Amino acid sequence: MKFPTPQTLENIAVIIGSDYVGEPNFPVFGMNEIHVVQPGDIVFVDHPKYYDKALESQATVILINKEVECPVGKALLISEDPFRDFNKLTHYFKPFRSSNSAISEYAEIGEGTIIQPNVFVGNNVKIGTNCVIHSNVCIYDNTIIGNNVTIHAGTVLGSDAFYYKNRPEKFDKLLSGGNVVIEDNVDLGALCTIDKGVTASTTIGEGSKLDNQVHVGHDTVIGKRCLIASQVGIAGCVLIEDFVTIWGQAGITSGITIGEKAVISGQSGVSKSLVGNKAYFGTPADDFRTKYKELASIKLIPDIIKKLDELS
Repeated sequence: MKFPTPQTLENIAVIIGSDYVGEPNFPVFGMNEIHVVQPGDIVFVDHPKYYDKALESQATVILINKEVECPVGKALLISEDPFRDFNKLTHYFKPFRSSNSAISEYAEIGEGTIIQPNVFVGNNVKIGTNCVIHSNVCIYDNTIIGNNVTIHAGTVLGSDAFYYKNRPEKFDKLLSGGNVVIEDNVDLGALCTIDKGVTASTTIGEGSKLDNQVHVGHDTVIGKRCLIASQVGIAGCVLIEDFVTIWGQAGITSGITIGEKAVISGQSGVSKSLVGNKAYFGTPADDFRTKYKELASIKLIPDIIKKLDELS
């Protein structure tokens, strides 16, 4: 997430009420999570396990809960609670703004696009040409939709990321300041839910087709011409490369990559990254043929036990 205008280290420290290490005029251009940071960004870290990863990342400002040696060319924001202060920045630069109409006056809708009754279109939404948006679709602020996109009834684009910190007294929500991007020629079925990114974009690539009741978690990126069947659940921060097929009710854990042209069978549970150009089945998902050989072997176990009993 880039700030509307460049900031300085001192300005950011004033906003969150923290100390800092570095030149007061050190430039700050945005804020992002660790997996999408770029030079000029702030990243937050609040656990010793991830200190080195944050300090060595592309981020040039590290919001951290310990005084450490500042890497050359970078700056630090010292905070007793980086999670809280990251939320402060999101709230400051991307505050929630309520709408007073079903279709915001600040939305841009392209020529030839059809908006059916009872659709909600939020602030700063951009919709391309020749799209069809069916009834009861909800399009949250800052969503970007390309050309020739069809979205069926009840789908929600831009709901908050499912991201919480487990504190002793409650679950503390990480605010979402990202958005959703739907590229050209995408079809979305009825009752799909696509969460916005925490700081970046959740993206559905050009020509991809999602069936009814598909869930896509925050910051996930789906490539071009993917085919995803009904009731698939995809967690946050997943990278699905081009031409992937995922059949019904498959579940995919967070932070993994599914390679190009992979095929995942229905009801499979994907718990680790999968290479492309292969078919997968089962829980945990594995090579299709290997998994079926395992299942065939399991069926032989009762006979094997019986023969062992007879021998004894």
